[in-house]
Amino acid sequence: MTETQPTDLDPERVALLEALAQQRYFFLHTVEGLTDEQARLTPTASSLCLGGLVKHVALTERGWTDFVEHGTMAGGDDADLEAREREFRLLEDETLDGVVGLYREVAAHTDELVRTVDLDSSHPLPPAPWFTPGEHRSARRTFLHLLSELAHHTGHADVIRETVDGQRSMG
Repeated sequence: MTETQPTDLDPERVALLEALAQQRYFFLHTVEGLTDEQARLTPTASSLCLGGLVKHVALTERGWTDFVEHGTMAGGDDADLEAREREFRLLEDETLDGVVGLYREVAAHTDELVRTVDLDSSHPLPPAPWFTPGEHRSARRTFLHLLSELAHHTGHADVIRETVDGQRSMG
């Protein structure tokens, strides 16, 4: 389930990498064996679909790694809101394999950052209603946030997958 991490890393980095690997395993397990059509289904009261969740997690994680590296993130204007809505859907010209591949690339980059960046480095958060004005976020806190978001969306994905065909990730 989790890959072995190099022993030359400090225990905190190893713990972060192992926790991310475990959550990614459960998250990606929810889409194993699905067709693109099944990945587009919205079988619950929400408008979430499994393919869209994978795409959302990939794009959001990429945004946060950009923040760790450069201190910038996408804003919240109207164009971004439209893109955000499409982010939660697996569009007709997209495939489940494609968004899983994107997520694996993003995850590999995140793991490299966990191994190498100064975890205490920080940047100011962009203006947004959900951030305290003037708040900064360290790389460490950002990686913990990614882990929390991944676990949150794994729960969504598990419920959707069970509704699609009865498969459960943990039982």
